[in-house]
Amino acid sequence: MENDSILVLKNVQKNYKDGTAALNKINLSIPQGQVVSIIGPSGAGKSTLIRCINRLVEPTSGTIEIEGKDIMNLRGKHLRKVRSKIGMVFQGHNLIKRVQTIQNVLHGRLGYTGSIRGSLGMFEKRDVELALSILKRVGLETHAYKRADELSGGQQQRVGIARAICQKPSIIMADEPIASLDPAASRVVMNYLRNICKEDGITAIINLHQVEFAKEFSDRIVAVKSGELVFDGSPEELTEPKIRHIYS
Repeated sequence: MENDSILVLKNVQKNYKDGTAALNKINLSIPQGQVVSIIGPSGAGKSTLIRCINRLVEPTSGTIEIEGKDIMNLRGKHLRKVRSKIGMVFQGHNLIKRVQTIQNVLHGRLGYTGSIRGSLGMFEKRDVELALSILKRVGLETHAYKRADELSGGQQQRVGIARAICQKPSIIMADEPIASLDPAASRVVMNYLRNICKEDGITAIINLHQVEFAKEFSDRIVAVKSGELVFDGSPEELTEPKIRHIYS
């Protein structure tokens, strides 16, 4: 593994059929346990970058290594095994609103339980205990048996984080996790996400529109503009002139 990095991208390119480069030769090396925010204008390629990492979007060329293994040519069960170590947190929560909060969290165990048992809600006692302990960590233990649609938007996003943590991932990727939340709820969500990742040594890659939250909650900030990497440094290094350049 390159410099003990859990994730290494080398010359990752994504071209659309019309020739547009959504990503242009992206090189990144991210160590275990680092919290990294990706910022940049709308349409810059931030979501494409995150989705290329777990191959929800297929890169055109380049290599992506996770825990030292090139995943570009993996298929079927081998790709699913890699994805089981990557927790996803989505802007729209992606919860099943009509079922209990704890059942949504337990869906993070589907890769280990099997889809048939999971679809029937037949989880091991230890999985239920794990889900309850994680809900406690995100401040939602008293809401475990409420339907997900009874929760506020910020609470639903914390359920999404709990589901990702229940996967026991090495990496969590969050695509605009606070885009639909007010500032107070956003701060709560980012606090839980950062603190749990730090406590568990999970690498977090978070796509954010809000530069102030990226600066507050990240170890490192990466900026993408027109598909290219234009900044990679600490929050302190992201000065106002550099922010203006990224968003100009």
